[in-house]
Amino acid sequence: MKFHLSTAEIYIPDHVPEVQAVERTTHLCFAAHQDDIEIMAAQPILECFQQKDKWFTGVVVTDGRGSPRSSDYANYSDDEMRLVRFKEQRKAAIVGEFAAQIMLDFPSEVIKDSARKEPVEDILHILRATRPNVVYTHNLADKHDTHVGVALRVIEALRKLDSVDRPERCVGCEVWRSLDWMNDSDKVTMNVSDHENLQFAMLGVFDSQIVGGKRYDLASMGRRRANATYFESHGVDNAVGLSYGMDMTSLMNDASIEPAEFVRGFIHRFMSDVIERIQRVH
Repeated sequence: MKFHLSTAEIYIPDHVPEVQAVERTTHLCFAAHQDDIEIMAAQPILECFQQKDKWFTGVVVTDGRGSPRSSDYANYSDDEMRLVRFKEQRKAAIVGEFAAQIMLDFPSEVIKDSARKEPVEDILHILRATRPNVVYTHNLADKHDTHVGVALRVIEALRKLDSVDRPERCVGCEVWRSLDWMNDSDKVTMNVSDHENLQFAMLGVFDSQIVGGKRYDLASMGRRRANATYFESHGVDNAVGLSYGMDMTSLMNDASIEPAEFVRGFIHRFMSDVIERIQRVH
């Protein structure tokens, strides 16, 4: 595959030919930064792990240059951080046995600029090469501008596909804001009870982030445990870990739906649920 930036790369952990590697993809994730995939897409990674007929491919859209840093990485330049984060992402792809790991290497400013079409074109190129069953990306209620930018670029690219070529489903996942607030009927619940060791291992390879000042490993695993326990107030736990998603399939298939109005629907249903409960027991 050819991308807009010559610095973009495709890494294939098991070294099969590129076309074979990407064509076997069944589950595809577009994330903003290195380590976002492992935070938000544990369920599809686990679903594909050690399976011959299911393969996970990860795509990191930005270059990772702007991450906070301290400790051993305090004096690293942005260019040095980019190299470290690329290396860490390759390690995660090995641990998770990804079909392929693609890094598009765009600056965040490009992703957040809707007038720049290069990211959309690269994303569309990947979608056509992989033809996945399910696409995962950031949810539109995320509080990180670059994450929302990636989700919007992914939706734009998906809409450019012919309807018969679109995936069966598009799911927006948790990173910078839990989706616990959504009504249970609106949540896509993803069971991540199995292979906790693998989940810790994939999160743990991002040393530049963990030692650099952000315990994403503990926070992500803690959120999954909390989701599992607090999902049902009147029943015992049915899972050790849960991740939540926002089903964005209708947004993908219907170009007349405005993304802001789409999210407003989830917020209004949450607001109605809160108010109705208060009124019921007041």
